[in-house]
Amino acid sequence: MNTFSVTKWDEHVASGEATGQRVAVVHAAMTYAGEFEGESTGDYLLYYPGAGDDGGSTTSPGFERFDGTLAGRRGTFLVRHEWSFDPVGIRSAFEVVAGSGTGELAGLTGTGNVHGVLGEPTVSYAFDHRIG
Repeated sequence: MNTFSVTKWDEHVASGEATGQRVAVVHAAMTYAGEFEGESTGDYLLYYPGAGDDGGSTTSPGFERFDGTLAGRRGTFLVRHEWSFDPVGIRSAFEVVAGSGTGELAGLTGTGNVHGVLGEPTVSYAFDHRIG
């Protein structure tokens, strides 16, 4: 099973009010297990249309940098996310940023998705990729 856990979540309101409509900036760190083994850091721009932690029907962009092994090959790569979230869970569709693979992951392409339930210790991901 492909999973990750969040090891750091640093969120700050960039504009708007903390108790109402706002845009927040997040810097996060994750640890991955499964097909990808390693660490990542991500930077996200989240939109909240009102009070609370519900993103409504909007999506929020972000980039995540991976460092580890994928299919037994070592290197780094970057993905671009489109996150959606509500009080129950999180979802993302992501794509590898063209040309971002390094080391044995040079030439990596691929897409995937993330699905998680808030409060659970791990989040599931699927990643369809090709190296070279």
